[in-house]
Amino acid sequence: MISHKLSIAPMLDWTDKHCRYFYRLMSQHTVLYTEMVTTGAILHGKGDYLSYNDAEHPLVLQLGGSDVKAMTECAKMAEQYGYDEVNINVGCPSDRVQNGRFGACLMAEPALVAECVHEMQAATNIPVTVKSRIGIDDLDSYEFLHTFIEQVSDAGCKHVIIHARKAWLTGLSPKQNRDVPPLDYNRVYQIKKAFPKLEISINGGIKSFTEANEHLQHIDGVMIGREIYNSPYMLTDADTDIYRTNTTKLTRTEVIELMVPYINATIKDGGRAWHVLRHMLGLCNGLSGARKFRQHLSECAGKEGADGQVLIDAFSKVTLT
Repeated sequence: MISHKLSIAPMLDWTDKHCRYFYRLMSQHTVLYTEMVTTGAILHGKGDYLSYNDAEHPLVLQLGGSDVKAMTECAKMAEQYGYDEVNINVGCPSDRVQNGRFGACLMAEPALVAECVHEMQAATNIPVTVKSRIGIDDLDSYEFLHTFIEQVSDAGCKHVIIHARKAWLTGLSPKQNRDVPPLDYNRVYQIKKAFPKLEISINGGIKSFTEANEHLQHIDGVMIGREIYNSPYMLTDADTDIYRTNTTKLTRTEVIELMVPYINATIKDGGRAWHVLRHMLGLCNGLSGARKFRQHLSECAGKEGADGQVLIDAFSKVTLT
């Protein structure tokens, strides 16, 4: 059983397998999530949407969908692939997701979400979890959230991640939905009090492990997204600050040395250096030369023939303190 004290939010177009490999180098215990993958892509797409590197564990597949049969089939496939858990997306507010009848709009259909949880859990031996908002549009009362959580919990879900903002399904873009609706951490705390046996993680606006530890006084886990993506080196403190282990912290030099062969192996397998390096732009944030580091990666990583040497050259522009 994995510990959810800290996890990285599933972020579309960001938390792909290259990003996750990079993160795992810096923290052995933080739980990683895939980008949201739709059931349609898994069952009917031409690519292998479930592939990952074995080093990424503990790893959770986030599924987007609402067809119970398709969701159940994908959960079984996730188990066969070796994923540690499957998570149902009930929080994404984009139009594309709404048109597919999944994401945040499913908060209005708790019985359907509960049916998905029940059938997926019955068909697999790995946990099925749910990630939601605190509400949608005018359905944003504590009672509404309580009813939603109660139904998915009764269906067998033992861990819910709650983004502590409601989502406006009309009138706001996905980007605005990450910032404009106000945060309400206390509502998530209330839910934990109401469901003491249910594992509750909190998401939204958390910028440091100091803040994370404050939340952990009230709930079971913290999920952080953009802050870690923008400043990924903070992950080297996760195992000591959150999990209280004696893990040796990698230096940025060591991270670079480990990523260079990974980049070259990715290229050998038909990928490009930029596929990996785009996730590393923030690695040197806060250091003298960080702008030059980002600039060099941005200008050179996409060029024909670019390989791990681009990362070495970019890092040479940074002054370590």
